[in-house]
Amino acid sequence: MAAQRPSPAENGQNTESAPARQGIQSVELAMTVLQALEEGRGPMSLTQISAASGMQPSKAHRYLVSLTRVGLVAQSPSSGRYDMGPAMRRLGVESLRRMDEVALVSEHLPGLRDRTSHAVNLAVWGDHGPVVVRWEYGAHALPITVRVGATMPLLSSAIGGAFLAHLPAQLTEPVLRAQLEETPLSPATRERVDAIRAEVLAGGVATTYGGVIPGVTSVAAPVFTAGESLPLVVTLVMPTRGVSEEDLPVLSAEVLRSARAMSEELGRSRHDA
Repeated sequence: MAAQRPSPAENGQNTESAPARQGIQSVELAMTVLQALEEGRGPMSLTQISAASGMQPSKAHRYLVSLTRVGLVAQSPSSGRYDMGPAMRRLGVESLRRMDEVALVSEHLPGLRDRTSHAVNLAVWGDHGPVVVRWEYGAHALPITVRVGATMPLLSSAIGGAFLAHLPAQLTEPVLRAQLEETPLSPATRERVDAIRAEVLAGGVATTYGGVIPGVTSVAAPVFTAGESLPLVVTLVMPTRGVSEEDLPVLSAEVLRSARAMSEELGRSRHDA
């Protein structure tokens, strides 16, 4: 009888390096049912789940029975509709508890830098306004760079514009008053804030030309989280002379796409983007 060939693991080979790792198809199919519930945005009937997951109703029902048994799905006794179960809620809460938002988003920064060749930074909201917490240098020289830990002005920076557009006024107005030494804010300042907010909400990004650093153009977009946390802001920083009018819309769209991908990484639903 021929000797049995040793498995790759017994040979000391790393099976995890295989390009197509063998998985459990039933687990992957069960995930399509859970994704259908997520995207349904509320309790769903078997017919709705079947259509959304691309399964026959009988097959979807079998998965729902198993998912209900382990608590990932719950079925209403009165309506018969399905929704997220208690185990799913516990998993979600624990996932949020463990999440390091800055670390997760920072993993996307080198990719944005490489796709655009320009410098990228990440900012969070601090006690005195936006604070730069990450900086990735690009291929193009800048006249000066903002150090990590620096607090940015709200009115004259793209980072500040993104925060002004997406944070409530009760958070931004005290910081703005302190930065401008205006108490209360002047009508001209309030008009400028309203204009910035309207522009950012309409276009999705905040853009400044030499706002903080002369000769530098910046494009910033918000990164949202799944919970009630304040948004982060990712910014592309580039020399104005090296960016044409045709380049800027393309770069702005790339920043916006990257910010949305980062938001999804943090658990933000695509429906909320």
